Amino acid sequence: MQRFWMMVYNVVAIPGFWLFFRIGALFRAKVRRGIEGRKGLLDRLEGEIRHLKRKRRIWFHSSSLGEFEQAKPIIAALRKSATDADIIVTFFSPSGYEHARNYKLADLITYIPFDTAANAKRFLDLARPDAAIMVRYDIWPNHIWELARRKVPALIANATLRASSMRLRWPFRSFHRHVYASLTSILAVSDHDLESFRRFGLTDTELTVVGETRYDQVLQRSEEARTRHVIPRPLLHRRRVFVVGSSWEEDEDVVLPAFRRIARTDPQALMILVPHEPTVETLERLEVRLTYLGMRTIRFSDLNDYQHEPVILVDSVGILVPLYQYAHVAFVGGSFRQGVHNVLEPAVYGIPVLYGPKHENSREAIELASRGGGFVIRDEKECLRTLDRLFTNKKLRERAGARSMALVQENIGATERFLEYLLPLLNRVP
Repeated sequence: MQRFWMMVYNVVAIPGFWLFFRIGALFRAKVRRGIEGRKGLLDRLEGEIRHLKRKRRIWFHSSSLGEFEQAKPIIAALRKSATDADIIVTFFSPSGYEHARNYKLADLITYIPFDTAANAKRFLDLARPDAAIMVRYDIWPNHIWELARRKVPALIANATLRASSMRLRWPFRSFHRHVYASLTSILAVSDHDLESFRRFGLTDTELTVVGETRYDQVLQRSEEARTRHVIPRPLLHRRRVFVVGSSWEEDEDVVLPAFRRIARTDPQALMILVPHEPTVETLERLEVRLTYLGMRTIRFSDLNDYQHEPVILVDSVGILVPLYQYAHVAFVGGSFRQGVHNVLEPAVYGIPVLYGPKHENSREAIELASRGGGFVIRDEKECLRTLDRLFTNKKLRERAGARSMALVQENIGATERFLEYLLPLLNRVP
């Protein structure tokens, strides 16, 4: 049956994917960058890989930046426990590759080639990994089958699978059964995920629950962020700070009018607004919108001229995590659009976290709300009411913040458990 699915995948699916990408490139710059970045990829790799001189090689693959963040604590730990290994990191997404290509703990960062059988064979001929770690979702069948043929240990880290996933429906279930069965092990986030993967007919030797390295990563990033004083503390003296992180226009339609009503009666209220994409167009749109709402604003890059404006508009990238440390309350964007972004980034600082109704993509958001550390808001009025309560009721705010912090503290340690599984596999390498 595996031969049948290999034929279907390579004869039907791969040409279909390629056509989809070519059409997508006509309309989306991101898709074009992904195609352009792969031109001559394997020829370039042939020269770049020659510089890797250590005894062993470990290959990490992530779809994009979010998944790579989950790989970082594992990579950092391997740098201490497997010092004789070169680390190769690949991405499918151009945004992930572009943001991570200067990551210092990896020896080589590149795109994964398009998943044809020939590309998979040549890539693995060049990379010669002693172990392969796929992060979360992004599983490319030809690469997996080729790893299995070469008897290279291949794992999924932070594996998750909803019971409602299309992968569990016919005919995708049969196809994915033969892909997952080619892996050495699937290291699942939770018992619920493990039970979902069992529906592919996988055995207990192929399935293990180790938890979510995302908790380890947010804790590590928060500790590093506390040393970064991106806003002078005197500027925040006696202020009640509301950090709005990774916002989209749909989020801003709810949050900005609600905060305006808070700021009208509370001169100490301060919003730090961090748009998901701080492009020139986005920043100008927000400045016009905030002016229309009657709120003075200043850009983060102009803070030397700060005059008690109630809104700081962040026009820099890479500082959201350090900014959360200043918040009394945070809002996480995406939750009125396609799905909430990372709620753990503010939760790790022990603060209440607000987000909209579109949060089912995040089990952490669901858990946070059930514990009372997260607050789901559905409209402007609910945002106003919740933010006002948290700003004015210190005991409520501290109780909710403690529950946010507890969620993180109770779930750290997945990196160590992952290494307990991976290192024995590596030690078998001659």
